[in-house]
Formats: sequence, C-alpha cells, structure tokens
Amino acid sequence: MQSLSLRCDPVHVDGHEGAGDWIRRLINESPIVVLSRKGCFMCHVMRHLLSSIGAHPSVIELEEAEASVAAATLPALFVGGKLVGGLEGLVGLHLSGALVPRLVQAGAIGSY
Repeated sequence: MQSLSLRCDPVHVDGHEGAGDWIRRLINESPIVVLSRKGCFMCHVMRHLLSSIGAHPSVIELEEAEASVAAATLPALFVGGKLVGGLEGLVGLHLSGALVPRLVQAGAIGSY
C-alpha cells in the first residue's frame, strides 16, 4: 500500500483584516481552496484526490462554532476563485474529465 503525504500549512490572519475578508481574499488569490470543519473526513478525501493529480489546496479548517455559521456547506472547494461545491462536485468534475483542465486553467497544476 502506497503512503501519501498531505501537507496543510497553517496560516494566520493579521490584526488588520477580519477573518471573513481574509478568507474571501485567499479564495480569490489562490488556485485551490478547501473550507472544512476540523477533522472532516470528506475534506481528507478531497485533499487526497487533488494530491493524487499534483494539486495542493490551501485548506482552511474552521472551528465548530465558525463552521455552524458558515454560509457554504462544508467542505467547500473553490478552484480559480469559483465554488465547485463539496465532495460530490469534485468527484463529478473528476469523473467527467473536467477537473484537470480546470486545475490547469486556474494555475493549480501544470499541463497534465
């Protein structure tokens, strides 16, 4: 069985920008962003699938209180600043063959 290492670098909000503004900026500036609840298994599956094709998303893990008031259903995947949806949306894109071209267009991976 092959082991896969998934990295999740912590990021911090500075005092000059609110958390909501920071999340919106990160979504707009990063090729791939996953919003998740802490310890979410569906997020793990999303990260594993993306990593298997060479994409490494920025992952924002929300605390339970934050997640309960989040506007989006979690986990939520954004590619190129646009909402893809949850795990079902990611798998649907992958199975249709549209995921890799979308990741290339967003600059998340090189040509595949």
